[in-house]
Amino acid sequence: MYLTAAQAVDLIKPGSNLFIQTAAAAPGQLIRALTEKGKELKNISIYQMHTEGPAPYAAKEWKDVFKVKCFFIGANLRKAVQEGRADYIPVFLSEIPALFRSGAIKIDFALIQVSPPDEHGFCSLGVSVDITPAVLETARYIIAQVNPRMPRTHGGGFIHVSKITAMVEVNDEIHEILIEQPDELTCKIASHVATLIEDGATLQMGIGKIPNAVLSMLTNHKKLGIHSEMFSDGIIDLIQAGVITGELKKKRQYKIVSSFMLGTRRLYDFVDDNPLVEMLDIGYVNDTHIIRQNPKVTAINSALEVDITGQVCADSIGVKMYSGVGGQMDFMRGASLSEGGKPIIAMPSITMAGESKIVAMLKPGAGVVTTRAHVHYVVTEYGIAYLHGKGLAERAKALIDIAHPLHRDGLSGKVAGGRSLQPVEID
Repeated sequence: MYLTAAQAVDLIKPGSNLFIQTAAAAPGQLIRALTEKGKELKNISIYQMHTEGPAPYAAKEWKDVFKVKCFFIGANLRKAVQEGRADYIPVFLSEIPALFRSGAIKIDFALIQVSPPDEHGFCSLGVSVDITPAVLETARYIIAQVNPRMPRTHGGGFIHVSKITAMVEVNDEIHEILIEQPDELTCKIASHVATLIEDGATLQMGIGKIPNAVLSMLTNHKKLGIHSEMFSDGIIDLIQAGVITGELKKKRQYKIVSSFMLGTRRLYDFVDDNPLVEMLDIGYVNDTHIIRQNPKVTAINSALEVDITGQVCADSIGVKMYSGVGGQMDFMRGASLSEGGKPIIAMPSITMAGESKIVAMLKPGAGVVTTRAHVHYVVTEYGIAYLHGKGLAERAKALIDIAHPLHRDGLSGKVAGGRSLQPVEID
């Protein structure tokens, strides 16, 4: 049934639980129509991961209408979360689908964006499969924004029109993100990471300057595979050059396996009706048992700060929530269990304000996303610290060696003075 966006969201009643699809697939016209209907609603809970584009429902004026609960904090919700108008649910990405399938979280209305139906009546979730299949299995009603610009992707992201309650025709651009050209600092970090990647490795990496720079340095590698919760434009040239073949993977050999993507139109055109790319439920993609079966899984993730014992904070700046647990631990653990695998944390040595990202102690209130027991490699522009199997003192030295030179003496002084590694006496 085709309706206007306003007519479609008119189906939503006060007290409903809503889901909004992830990242580049966020259905902008439905989001706008929902917010415009806000005066007629109350007690609406919105569940989502990160979304691209505006999130007007999280504005101050709607704080008594829309209760936003996100599994990952994007830029459009960061202020709302930090000011208490929205809430963050800390959970591994791999475990989110089970929250819906078990009934722990019940969804009344799912707001999604899909490709037009094919001759058999199937629409594709396109650039964002991730947690959406679990939601669609359990949601009472599904409202779909049908967009010819949404690529039709292969894998587990199809839904038949008979399952859709209301459809809204649009012709909008899919959200794009442009990755900046890497600067000298980024290239230094990426060059160190690239030395850790072996021929035949299975890669997991997200988006951003560091992952893109790493990929640009792998042109002489052979037989690489991709099994990653997300990916961006950086893999296209390597696929076309025959560097990424997936021939040594144990799970879905030869396939690019992922759950969602975020990039430019070039990426979306590349994946359109391309059987090489399989977009699958994030409960599968991020399952440690699945990840570990691939060879030499090399997981490249980032951090906000790392203490000198190896604890990784990746979701908060002190008590201020910034992003989320995401899939970091899923892949850090999966990589460490993979034969020849390498879990890597890669980051600049200092913040834009000049503060060290390698610290004696995490900021008060900071959350540990990856524990000191899970960390193997930490990389900055000053080199690689290998921590696995090392004691606290060895770890401290290795991390201080790759800290920014301006901060090394201060960190060393705290270790030498016993203020960081000294045990606490308990009466």
